[in-house]
Formats: sequence, structure tokens, C-alpha cells
Amino acid sequence: MKDMNIVCLDLEGVLVPEIWIAFAEQTGIPEFRRTTRDEPDYDKLMRYRIDLLDRHGLGLNEIRAAISKVEPMEGAREFLDGLRAVTQVLILSDTFYQFAGPLMEKLGRPTLFCNSLECDASGRIVGYRMRCPQSKLTTVKALQGCGFDTIAAGDSFNDLGMIRASRAGFLFRSTEKIKADNPDIPAFDDYGDFLAAIKGALA
Repeated sequence: MKDMNIVCLDLEGVLVPEIWIAFAEQTGIPEFRRTTRDEPDYDKLMRYRIDLLDRHGLGLNEIRAAISKVEPMEGAREFLDGLRAVTQVLILSDTFYQFAGPLMEKLGRPTLFCNSLECDASGRIVGYRMRCPQSKLTTVKALQGCGFDTIAAGDSFNDLGMIRASRAGFLFRSTEKIKADNPDIPAFDDYGDFLAAIKGALA
């Protein structure tokens, strides 16, 4: 049944710029540019980020200030509106609720599943809590267990599990390495072509 489809999208790199890259540019600290496109081990990446924040005396307040200046990628809102007009959409992200609020407003408040930060009273980030292990893949499998057919798309290493587990999957504005390593996954860079491909998979 068509009404049992649900499209699961990554957030950063697909609908909005990478938050940590924006933070790197605004702070002038290039080490923050490291993302899940570069490091497949998410725990290792987050421990690296938290240590880097501590070394520079930065925390949640500074990150939120940077995020307030971030806008969705050009065409992202129109793409998302077009997709939501024909099917259910769920944003699955490894970002954090403490970051994502302003970006969700700019995207029309789509449903978002992501993770939580652990902060002290001063805003220092001391840890993080994943919603569940392998959160994107686990969520897709849970949706399938509820009778949904999933279609998934993302740009990074941590999206490949949900993409391959779904009835159809796509890469969007991914790296050349990820595309080369996964030549069987259709890859797109233009929102119009991307939307048409998803609609085709829904048919």
C-alpha cells in the first residue's frame, strides 16, 4: 500500500549544511570540520569534538550562536515540501535536539529523531546520549517491523546502513569516495533529480 511508505532522510549535508563545519568557519578552528564523512566511528568523532571544545573553552552557547546563522541549503525547503506533499517523511539525524530547533523551524517543522547532549550548568558539553544504538538503522528496522516500507537517503558513512536496509536508497551530495565505494546506490546532487527519483521509488 502506498500509504505505508515512509521516507527517512539524513539532515546535515542533505537539507542543511554540516553544523560542525559551520562552527569551524565561524570560530576559525579548522579541526571542527571533521564530520561523519571523514570518521565512520561516531563515538570516536564525538569524543574528539568534546575534547576540542574543552581545549578552546567553548560549549553549547557558542554552538547555538553559530547555528542561529545557518540556513537550509538552497532548494532544501522546497524539496522537503514537495516530498511531504506525496508521502510521510522522517528526519533521522545524529545531531542533537539542543542544536536542531532553529533549523527545524526553517524547514517547516518536519518530524526529527536525533540524540541528546549532556551539559553542565555553564553549558559545557560533558557527554552525549544516543537515542538507540545504530540509531538510523535501528529506526528503519523498527519502522519496517511496524509494516512500513522505507526509502532512505543520506550523504555519509553513518547513512549507509539505513540506505541498504530500505526498499530503495539514495546518496545525496555525498563524497566521491563514498560514491565510488558504493556504486550500486544511485547518487544525486540536484534536488529536482533527487525528488523525481524518490517519487519514482514510491510509485
